[in-house]
Amino acid sequence: MRNIPVITKNLLIINVLAFVAGYIFEVLGADLNSAFGLHFFMANDFHVFQFLTYMFLHGGFTHLFFNMFALWMFGCVIERTLGQKRFLTYYMVCGIGAGVIQELAQLMHFYFTLKSQNPGFSMGDIFLAGQQLSYQLNSWNTIGASGAVYGILLAFGMLYPEERIIIFPLPIPIKAKWFVAIYVVIELVSAYTSYSDGVAHMAHIGGMLFGFFLLRYWRRRPQIDFGSFFNKSFTTRFTSHHDEPAPTDKQEDWEYKRREKERQEEIDRILDKIRLSGYDSLTAEEKRKLFDKSHNG
Repeated sequence: MRNIPVITKNLLIINVLAFVAGYIFEVLGADLNSAFGLHFFMANDFHVFQFLTYMFLHGGFTHLFFNMFALWMFGCVIERTLGQKRFLTYYMVCGIGAGVIQELAQLMHFYFTLKSQNPGFSMGDIFLAGQQLSYQLNSWNTIGASGAVYGILLAFGMLYPEERIIIFPLPIPIKAKWFVAIYVVIELVSAYTSYSDGVAHMAHIGGMLFGFFLLRYWRRRPQIDFGSFFNKSFTTRFTSHHDEPAPTDKQEDWEYKRREKERQEEIDRILDKIRLSGYDSLTAEEKRKLFDKSHNG
């Protein structure tokens, strides 16, 4: 736990403590998931604070384990890249945004369900129906950190698109950008075909959607704690090999390639340092090299 960044570590601890507390309160006759999970906004048990609390609750050990494993695996990298305050903001925005999209998805499901039973039912009738069925709607309850975690997966794919990762059970590594794209497609298809499987697929999509727009917002404002090298296309800027003219008759081809390789190795080393310790850990010289690379790449 020593090498885990502060915010990621605390999020892991809070989620685990909330999970343990859920079992303790269950023994005492109380249901934390029902009290603090995110209910449909027309349900009798809905409260606004549930947009915050629902993302720290889980329905079982497997649910908790996979969410926390992904949070640890990718959250460490993203926190070191964004910084503590920005990472916490990002995590919470993705989690709350996931809840908002899930609520909208439930609203549409509620409408089309009633519409199928009564063809004359209109959107104007939905709030009256919600009042009449508010107690029955309490069963629509969303819990889990998945929305925020999917936002972190999206961030990894945007910040480090060329990084290669392995998806079980595929035996070969794939680039992070394709990894994220695959998950987006899976969730979209699952949301359309498997609404009743007990998984909040639209919340997953919502977390990624809010994360995408937040990263786009920050990217256009590089003065907000991002290094200037994050201004346009993040890591991919540093894999370019066009910052120097092609060799001429006066320059041996092997010499040109040797110098270009050394430059790229130095940039890769600096990027690895950012992933481990964050942008602020760079020396002035390292920042200058990244700045020069981003403007010449």
